[in-house]
Amino acid sequence: MLILANVRERWSGFLGAFVAVLVGVALITTTLVIYDSAKAGVQPRYEGTAVLALPKQAVDADGSPEDRMPWSKAEAEPIVSGLAKIPGVADAVVDRSFYAQAIKGGKPVADEGALESGHGYSSALMAPYELVSGRAPAAADEVVVDRSLGAAVGSGLTVNITRGRERFEVVGTVDGPGYYFSEEFAARQQPGVGTIALIPDEDADTGAIVTATKKVLGGSGTVVSGDGRAELQPSYIEHKRFLGVQLISAMAILGLFTTVFVVASMLVLSTGMRRREIGLLRTIGASPKQVRHMILGEAAVVGLAGSIAGCVAGVVATPLLLSILEGLDVTPPGMEVAVAPWPLLTASAIGIGVSVIGAWTAGRKAAKVAPIEALLDSRSANEGMGRGRWIAGLSVLGLGVLTAIGTATSSADDRINTAIFATMTLIVAAALLAPVFVGSVGRFLTAPFQGGGKAAPVLIRAELVANPRRTASLAAPVIAAVGFAVLLSGMVETMRVAYPAGEALKVAGQTIVTPDGTPGNTDEVVAANPVGKAALPTRAFVETKKAGDAENARASTVLDVLGSRDPQWNKPGEAVLGAKKAGELGLKQGQEVPVRFADGATVTLRVARVLPDDPARGDFVVARDLVRAHDPAALTDDIFVPGGAKASDEVPGVALHDAAEYALADYNTDAELTESLAMMLIVIAVGYSVIAVANSMAMAAHGRRRDFGVMKSAGGTVRQLLFTSAGETTLVIVIGAALGVLVTLPPLAGMAAGLSEATSSEVGLHLNSGAIVIAVIGTLVAAVLAGLAVTSKTLKRQTA
Repeated sequence: MLILANVRERWSGFLGAFVAVLVGVALITTTLVIYDSAKAGVQPRYEGTAVLALPKQAVDADGSPEDRMPWSKAEAEPIVSGLAKIPGVADAVVDRSFYAQAIKGGKPVADEGALESGHGYSSALMAPYELVSGRAPAAADEVVVDRSLGAAVGSGLTVNITRGRERFEVVGTVDGPGYYFSEEFAARQQPGVGTIALIPDEDADTGAIVTATKKVLGGSGTVVSGDGRAELQPSYIEHKRFLGVQLISAMAILGLFTTVFVVASMLVLSTGMRRREIGLLRTIGASPKQVRHMILGEAAVVGLAGSIAGCVAGVVATPLLLSILEGLDVTPPGMEVAVAPWPLLTASAIGIGVSVIGAWTAGRKAAKVAPIEALLDSRSANEGMGRGRWIAGLSVLGLGVLTAIGTATSSADDRINTAIFATMTLIVAAALLAPVFVGSVGRFLTAPFQGGGKAAPVLIRAELVANPRRTASLAAPVIAAVGFAVLLSGMVETMRVAYPAGEALKVAGQTIVTPDGTPGNTDEVVAANPVGKAALPTRAFVETKKAGDAENARASTVLDVLGSRDPQWNKPGEAVLGAKKAGELGLKQGQEVPVRFADGATVTLRVARVLPDDPARGDFVVARDLVRAHDPAALTDDIFVPGGAKASDEVPGVALHDAAEYALADYNTDAELTESLAMMLIVIAVGYSVIAVANSMAMAAHGRRRDFGVMKSAGGTVRQLLFTSAGETTLVIVIGAALGVLVTLPPLAGMAAGLSEATSSEVGLHLNSGAIVIAVIGTLVAAVLAGLAVTSKTLKRQTA
């Protein structure tokens, strides 16, 4: 009851922490709800199925589950026959998906899912998609299409498939997306069987079908039903979901860090302003344990209240975030917001936990307050840095410096995360060590104004020198706001310069043939450009033996295999491996290795050479004809035509680029998303910190109302006191902004050094001055206005 009474009576002192928790929990709630809503749903084309029979799953080099290994035709036939005989099963459909895209007006029809739009006609029964007009395809040159395509029954239609453009007769239309060919044609496009769908009779028992399916499969595959059917998703939807999850994960991590950082600094500030009150409690007999429990209890109440309000605000804001993500095209089609209990409970637990943890340090310090300090209002402020703070600050600083150095040597996948972690660490170090700089910086900045005969500069200087810890707590949110703004905008600027320049150097003098409106280059495009690198990628599987691991002695590992037409690699029966991949597979030069391809066939290859890793060559390279023979659905990557040969763009769906254009286009593929992500994170970090700065300044101004009363009694005018408040706030913002810029320079420099080495080009440190100015001005304006508003209100009350 005492704790609740304290919170009610001192609500203005807890308002800043309450708002900080509210905003942080709202952000975390919103991201978690979006994350939960983004989980995969069952594809519409599988809604009419009861069970899906899938082949066994392979693993990647780290042992994580990856692709499923398709059955061969011989393996699938007895399985399909057995599944079709299960009671309650109307049909067992072999579901095949491959590249198909209509050509109209000399251009490919836009279709995000074109890579998997082609199917055998039986696959239309799985939704089911009803035949609107015409009949099912019977011949290899017949096709049934979506009626929205506008192709009339009996008309001719040019469809782009792996071989290139082919002419088909439209013999029917259905009320769903896709191109449906005869089963024989589909089997030639994708010989391997990756999915067998069981369509149930009316009122059939799904549980009985699942049990019977497992018996038929034995150990050759797995069974999914119900929501488990969502495992099968088109690659473009999975890519969007991956990007969306990455984006909201970054938002959640940044929000969590900012919440912890801001709430902790504000609780330390508010507790430090209550030293006289705590000293009085100690005078009347309160023990250190009771003081500590009081501080923690108050923080828990504030955290609970802020969490409840934050959850409500987060749920309300979720549709706005979803709209933003949809605008960035990083959400699955038809995604809807669904609020489950766990995001709310998780966010609330974080809000309360952060408040209590943030108050723990403040509580430990408060418990050491002596009774005499009820009479010594500023004694603690004059103590400067304590030993514990020195140790913590220097330790975190050392970790930050090491991490910043590690940014230069990190891999491309880890470089950005390492830079962000280094900046977070250095921000914490700057906040801990800020009292060391406040006094000297305050003296330096106010020195030019000391001889003017005015009291305000003297008072500002005295306040900064006498209360370095208070100033450090006020500057902490500014350090975070400016630091993240400089880091994120600087990363984007540096990468914008580095990546195109490095990529252009790699392909200098070549003409690059790239897909334009299609997911890859067809064999027709490759034939029109017979000279140059034209890698044909596929996924294949190798059984690896791991020493000392009996359970995984014959684990199947998935591989990214490239088929090459380069004469030095294009040799039948041979494979060329990178050193790292050879080590992962336990292979050496001269060994033979059985490789299972997408059609389910296994081919034994000899490891002809093991070479140093080269991304341009590939980790597992075989003859191009071998890939094409076992994966008829594979599409070719970009084609690199050397300077002495002529590139052709006569085939629809391709574009030609020189080195500079290609590098810029390749970077721009993800640049818009990267820049949007950076901008969203900057808005979150700066916006949150601006709110925290405004609250901190308001709390500080409210806590100094007695000081203002004394100064006013001594003859200070309202204008002078407001000027003093604004001047002090401005200096705090300047100090925080300077530290925020300084802590980001080492990680950015390390990132630039790493990019310079990775791209073999000179990469310097690039900063976005506009983002820095906006962050500094935003925090300055918010802080000054908040401080002036509270100070003005306080002075008016004292006058009244």
